[in-house]
Parts: sequence; structure tokens; C-alpha cells
Amino acid sequence: MALPNKKLSLPAAEERRRFQRVKVHLLGRYMLPDRREFPCQVINMSPGGLALLAPGIGNVGDRVIAYLDHIGRVEGKITRIIDNGFAMTIGATARKRDKLAAQLTWLANRDILNLPEDRRHDRIIPRNPIAVLTLEDGTKMTCRIIDMSLSGAAIAAETKPPMKSLVMLGRVQSRVVRNLEGGFAIEFMHAQLAETLEESVTAR
Repeated sequence: MALPNKKLSLPAAEERRRFQRVKVHLLGRYMLPDRREFPCQVINMSPGGLALLAPGIGNVGDRVIAYLDHIGRVEGKITRIIDNGFAMTIGATARKRDKLAAQLTWLANRDILNLPEDRRHDRIIPRNPIAVLTLEDGTKMTCRIIDMSLSGAAIAAETKPPMKSLVMLGRVQSRVVRNLEGGFAIEFMHAQLAETLEESVTAR
């Protein structure tokens, strides 16, 4: 059984030689093989791999699918466990790696250049996280907003509406897009304005 383990370590070693990781602070969510989802924060990343802070840690070799702000969907395998998180490879074609390299260059420079897009889809935690969700049949339920961005939100609630069903978070029309542990994620039908986002989602 030593040979398979040795093979698993090779991509990580190759990735360290071929790509230089940059420090980034990206929020996102990831799914482990047992389909549990957790929030995460990426602390460094290259086109070939990343390290993230995570509350739910799998095992070396586990497949991970992650959805990251500004980056989108990436998938790979856990290569090592770190303090409060893990490192993983990114499985991607050469074209996708080139795109990731360009995105990482922008992300690495955005603080220096003070680009206005910096917080376009960053997640925030509302000052008042308690909100009212209206389901398709008109039923209203109280829920807690885990975090949100201008394009969607993660919701903690005992009842999970059906996937792809239309709901209203406050007065924002949304669609259920993913199930999470202890809740679900919704996507706003229309991107919101930062100035009125919190008022809109917590409106009663």
C-alpha cells in the first residue's frame, strides 16, 4: 500500500515546484465526499493548489469541491492537513490554469491598486442576521442569515425549501440553489446594491 500513498504526494510536490502561491483572502464554501458543506476562507492559492481555513476537515486523498468568491468552482484532493484547515490540489486543464493565474494576479494586486471591484461579491455578515423567508406557497418562516453577498446568501433554518424553488428573503426574490448542513444557499434573482442590501433582506 506504500506505492499509492507515494503517488498521491507527487502532485503536491510538483505543484510546489511549478506554481508560486500568493496570499489571498477569499471566502467560499466547500463540499467533502460525504456531501457535507462548510464555509471556508482561502489563505493562499496558486493555479495548482490552495490552502484554506475550514471547520470540517476530511482525510488526505479525499475529493473536495469548492465554490470561491471571484474564482468560482474548483475541485481537487486534500494533500495535507494544516492548523484549522487543509491544503488541496486544483484539478484543471492548462487553459483553466491560465485563467486562474490571471485571476490570482488581479486578486494579489487589488489591494495595492485599490480597485473598486474589490468587494463586489465578498460575503458579509449582517448586523441583524434574523430575517423572514417567504416560501412559494406563501408560508413565512424565521431564519438566520449565515452570510451574504450582493448575489446570494447562506441561510440557517430547520426547514429546507425544495431545490430550485423561488423564495423571498425579506423583499428580495431568490432561488434555492444548494443544501448546506443546517440550512441552504439561495441566489438572488437580481444583484443587489451594497447600500440597501441589509435593509432589503431583513425587511419584514
